[in-house]
Amino acid sequence: MHRIKIISGHLSECRSAGSSSLEDVVVVHGRRTAIGKAKRGAFKVTTPDELLSAVMTAVLTDVGLSPDKLGDVCVGNVLQPGAGALMARVAQFLSGFPETVPTYTVNRQCSSGLQALFNIAGAIRSRSIDLGLACGVESMSLREVGDPGDLSSRMTAVDKARDCIIPMGITSENVAERFGVSREKQDAFALSSQQKAARAQSTGLFRQEIVPVTVRCVDEQGNEREAVVSEDDGIRAGTTLAGLSKLRPAFKPDGSSTAGNASQLSDGAAAVLIGRRSAVEALGLPVLGVLRASAVVGVPPDVMGIGPAFAIPAALEQAGLTVADIDVFEINEAFASQVVYCVEKLGIPLEKVNPNGGAIALGHPLGCTGARQVVTLLNELRRRGRRAYGVVSMCIGTGMGAAAVFEYPGPQEPNQDHVTD
Repeated sequence: MHRIKIISGHLSECRSAGSSSLEDVVVVHGRRTAIGKAKRGAFKVTTPDELLSAVMTAVLTDVGLSPDKLGDVCVGNVLQPGAGALMARVAQFLSGFPETVPTYTVNRQCSSGLQALFNIAGAIRSRSIDLGLACGVESMSLREVGDPGDLSSRMTAVDKARDCIIPMGITSENVAERFGVSREKQDAFALSSQQKAARAQSTGLFRQEIVPVTVRCVDEQGNEREAVVSEDDGIRAGTTLAGLSKLRPAFKPDGSSTAGNASQLSDGAAAVLIGRRSAVEALGLPVLGVLRASAVVGVPPDVMGIGPAFAIPAALEQAGLTVADIDVFEINEAFASQVVYCVEKLGIPLEKVNPNGGAIALGHPLGCTGARQVVTLLNELRRRGRRAYGVVSMCIGTGMGAAAVFEYPGPQEPNQDHVTD
């Protein structure tokens, strides 16, 4: 582990946490769709360009910003051909964005939505652009994780290369076995995720971040109708510890990772508007958060789930903060095994982790998740009504971890009303 290196994400111009500069990269606003269960949920026949268009349109409409003000759009996507390059450009035009606004896509597996934000932030910091839209989208109903593509036959002779194609579920089992994360701990964490998400949904905490999407449905009689999707459909409010304990291991006969303590396959999209503080203030836009640090690290591919345990300290060091300084950690729940390990290794109080549930309950649309986490985090910090810090982090297939530190500056007097709900 001592040889792990940060491979991207340094914010060389980042000011210390708590200070303010006109050069800060700030988050203006973000929205997401509801998250649908892949193959069975509300978005099972909805194309990703439609999901993406819904959030792209909503974010700019909410703050009254013309799309021609955007310097670039970056979209995280994993499963679409070419990482969704065609799909993203189509979504842009479905959203009414002019052809003069450029668009591209990025694929860093489960961190793609967050990587999109890092990329736009980098363009802002280099002064290539003033404002940009960072998005993530995935349809796991219409596209599946499958063929790894064209790889060298020499891969089998190189251990780390060969480990890159280990199924994700087996990497979860490796983490559980290597670091002693029991089935009981995994199930208890999964139950907590479901309970927190159910409570957040029932009390309306997600309403402000979710964009209602009109979809086409076909009933059992073959009749077509329209429906509006505005709630996550993967949350299982009736989950019990007894029920979780009865589930069979999903990846190996004597394993501990199950369908109940792993993330769900899902569909969804999210978009986050970010900009240089000087440009944002000149346009009279609100500041929802400040990007204080980011990091991406490499870890062994066969235990890829430990990524956040190394990415989070790297990002905190850049920000000049400690675990104790952070109010909320949004850590993607790819598997309970790896989240439990990371939380315990870093000494994070459980009450600070995913206070409104995570991917075990909400779902994990691969390319969308990182952007979705940013939206959820900053809305949660805003609800707390005071200056606060939050972290977004996730593990990444093939052995990486990513993390970002955000500051919520506290309630704003003049510009907060600029955002319409």
